[in-house]
Amino acid sequence: MDVQPPRIYPCLRYEDAPAMIEWLVRAFAFEKNAVYAADDGSIAHAQLSFGSAMIMLGSGKNSDSELDKVFRTPREAGPLSSQTIYIAVDDVDAHHNRAKAAGAEILMELTDQPYGSRDYICKDPEGNVWCFGTYWPKVGEEPQ
Repeated sequence: MDVQPPRIYPCLRYEDAPAMIEWLVRAFAFEKNAVYAADDGSIAHAQLSFGSAMIMLGSGKNSDSELDKVFRTPREAGPLSSQTIYIAVDDVDAHHNRAKAAGAEILMELTDQPYGSRDYICKDPEGNVWCFGTYWPKVGEEPQ
């Protein structure tokens, strides 16, 4: 079986995307892949990588366009969330400590799961929910 690059890219909106890019690099060990600033200094589009995975993000918009009515920053959307981003990491304890030191709000401390993963859940400074753990399923492999 040929292994393809990822086809799913979580996309996020941030009120202060330039600051959040720097925070995500410092707290979660992302690397900047591409950052395109708009004329007003906001982020039109950015790509941050973590190993072979990537997220995309940009600045929240304050317009009346139909897309801007749908895509909101966490503060605009309200306190409830219907999704989280899960990222498999090699050393979840060290990652947890790094994120906590950078100011991530820990929602669930390090927990050993019954299916063999060790996870923690946190919020970034603007309210997006992230889950990091050791469970790393791969296409073509049987679940453990």
